Amino acid sequence: MKKRINLADFNHPLIKETALRLTEKEVTIRGKLEKLFYFVRDEIKFGFLPELDCISASEILKRKTGQCNNKGILLFSLCKALNIPVKMHFSLIKKEIQKGLFKGFAYKLIPNELSHSWVKVLVEDKWRNIDSYINDEIYYLSAKHELKKLNWDTGFSVACSSGESSSSFNIDEEKFVQMDAVTEDQGVYSDPSAYFYSDKNKNNVSALKKFIILNFILPVVNKRIHQLRDRCTRDI
Repeated sequence: MKKRINLADFNHPLIKETALRLTEKEVTIRGKLEKLFYFVRDEIKFGFLPELDCISASEILKRKTGQCNNKGILLFSLCKALNIPVKMHFSLIKKEIQKGLFKGFAYKLIPNELSHSWVKVLVEDKWRNIDSYINDEIYYLSAKHELKKLNWDTGFSVACSSGESSSSFNIDEEKFVQMDAVTEDQGVYSDPSAYFYSDKNKNNVSALKKFIILNFILPVVNKRIHQLRDRCTRDI
């Protein structure tokens, strides 16, 4: 059995110091949340870590990289460090969300539905759903450019089948970057570890699949992400 760690380690000194430093001039929950949001969106670059989902918020902060679940755990933990009411909402999401990043055999290997999450934050007596921190802005612009070029509405970690996606802090309108690809609701959790170490987590693959993904697929996918981000800074 895999050793269970506390993923949302919001009492870690690095998490607490970062949360306080980022929000020291803000007095409202909305203002604090906005600072945390843009930090997680842009300072934590979109990418895949070897531990997949089971890596702590403090370690994600150190490595400055993560996908939807990693960045959600970090934002969740930063909010908790400031006593901002926050939860994580889990779902399944269509594998098409990663089309273009995973190709050929790699795309066939990943499950048809993946475990996905976003944060819910209580702001001004209303629970707000937020997922637009997932892709850093430079990568997001590049992903949208690729979708337009290929005439796709889903792929490269963006879904916009119902209209325009958004990477902005827009908690009142609740515009999203991946929500259009969400399928089955998996519930709301106050402790993300409870979900990720449960049988609900579709991202827990067999040992053989994990070996192949970690050693042969993710390095290629991360290189592809870096290339798209670099292309954006040059051409878009």
